[in-house]
Amino acid sequence: MKHGLTILMLTVGVCGIGAGCELDKAQVHEDAASARSDSIGGPAPAFALPDQTGQTVSLGSLAGRWVVLYFYPMDDTAGCTCQATEFTELIDTYTDMDAVIYGVSPDSVESHQAFIAKHGLKVSLLSDEGHDTMSRYGAWVSTSLGDHEYGRVVRSTYIIDPDGVIRHHWPEVIPEGHAARVRNRLAHLQAQ
Repeated sequence: MKHGLTILMLTVGVCGIGAGCELDKAQVHEDAASARSDSIGGPAPAFALPDQTGQTVSLGSLAGRWVVLYFYPMDDTAGCTCQATEFTELIDTYTDMDAVIYGVSPDSVESHQAFIAKHGLKVSLLSDEGHDTMSRYGAWVSTSLGDHEYGRVVRSTYIIDPDGVIRHHWPEVIPEGHAARVRNRLAHLQAQ
């Protein structure tokens, strides 16, 4: 009986009530997906994409810095807005860690400008309308529905080290709380 009571107390203590439990589940889900990634430890594919100002950002121009590269389906949708606003809230922490954050979607430069203005975002967004970079990172996949084939974005995130090596990859992302989980992983990688 005593052991049963102890287990119950530990369960409540770890999971709590409400959103905390959901966030723990999100981390478990993301960690399980990361464990299956074969990208970690390999070189990050090169890219050169326009940001929201029309300026080209390339992986080569970011050499010597930590890069968080996250792929998302569409500007101004619920999950994508959640991610972008949470990264914005933590931008100073990332800057202090000498890391830059770039979101990548198939949206146009103009769409990115409107998205940033509407939500006061501080993260830079890259436009990959041709899906080339997303394809090389495994974030653009072909799917079919009956006889109809179409492409879609897989919400995913990469941490790239200053030497251009992929140090962590989340092939599946749960938007809520993801920015904080990325920050925690980056801190762990930098401490190694």
